[in-house]
Amino acid sequence: MIDNKESSSNNIDQQIQNRQQRDGKIPLTVWQIGIMMMLMNISFVMAYAFSGLYLKTIIGTSAVGIGLLEGFCEMISHFMKLISGMLSDFFRRRKGIMMFGYVFSVISRPILALSTSFGLVFSARMLERFGNGVQASPRDAIVADVAPRKRIGASYGLKRSLAYVGSLLGGLFGILAMKLTNNNYQAVFAYASIPAMIAFLILIFCIKEPKRFDHPAITSEAPMPSPKLKPKFSFSNFKYLGVSFWLLMVVNAIFMMARMNETFLILRMNEGFNIDPMFAPIVMIVFNLGTTLSSYPVGLLGDKFDRVKLLCIGILALLIADLIMFSASTRAVMYIGVLFWGIQLGSTQNVFVSLIAEKVPEDLRGTGLGVYWLVNAVAAFCADTLAGFVAQHYSLNHIFISSGIIGIFAMLSMFLMMHITSTKRKKIRI
Repeated sequence: MIDNKESSSNNIDQQIQNRQQRDGKIPLTVWQIGIMMMLMNISFVMAYAFSGLYLKTIIGTSAVGIGLLEGFCEMISHFMKLISGMLSDFFRRRKGIMMFGYVFSVISRPILALSTSFGLVFSARMLERFGNGVQASPRDAIVADVAPRKRIGASYGLKRSLAYVGSLLGGLFGILAMKLTNNNYQAVFAYASIPAMIAFLILIFCIKEPKRFDHPAITSEAPMPSPKLKPKFSFSNFKYLGVSFWLLMVVNAIFMMARMNETFLILRMNEGFNIDPMFAPIVMIVFNLGTTLSSYPVGLLGDKFDRVKLLCIGILALLIADLIMFSASTRAVMYIGVLFWGIQLGSTQNVFVSLIAEKVPEDLRGTGLGVYWLVNAVAAFCADTLAGFVAQHYSLNHIFISSGIIGIFAMLSMFLMMHITSTKRKKIRI
């Protein structure tokens, strides 16, 4: 009887999903994942908007040490995104891997709250990033699995917009928590555990594993339907991701080299404009306002226009942000630069992920997304290490010069990729 009820429930869920596919509506699963990410981001920003200041002012960590910590933890996160993406393709199951990852993210909050040394903060940060990495690729792959083809960009944009709303709220709650606790960092870290636990419960009881579609995979490299690849956990699958995918990864690597962690923006605001540590999350609020305002609209535009050209706009936003923040002489101008720093993230990550969902075979979506995050890992480690070195030997303000120079190279590589793909299409037509 129980099996019949579960089967009936699954059939109803599948019928709803199929109807949403036909109608072109954003599925309920995307909304649920977005709300879950919103809660996790509330928790993340409440905790980690203050982690850089906590390390510097309380524990006495240098800028180089903070840069190495951020870079190493991000590298661990993105490496796990590759492994978890490949595993989700191999097992054809996404939710179980997500749950495994979220366990580490949830337990990292109380560990951070108990931290009194660099080693404990590092451990908490590493557990959080490890958990984030494990759940990220399966989560993004689920969105591609359930979203209608013509609404992939909008679905990713909605998910990210909800996540960024969480980051906005996390900044506000962080300020409130700091005020209520009289600038007690560890107490704030403890409060950050609450929304993370609620998000974990939503994952367990609300989000359901989507059934894999029966249609054959279609990629930009193979205009005709191609047979599905047999599920296997092997790095040899990389060759099936396609030339266009790897060109995109080259551009992404150069672009990410220009994107140091937002912790450095907070440190710059604190050093150059004497912002009170209690109000450090305002930087994250403004940053996430930019990502929120740009992510969903860019997703909608990407479903109607050329996504590659939209990437150029995102890179341009990064260059504008660097120029504004480098020349800023007041807090107001600095915040405008931070806003553009958020716009560049909302304008690019959504487009990158949507392009990957389109370019790689359905059976390798998790793998393709995992490779994307791994490329981000290496680039993020280099970017944060470089930012820490520049800040230590020159000044925090000089990190925007190095970012802008690399951003220019990213724009040039974008134009080169557009030329190569255009030439390739002309040869195919001939």
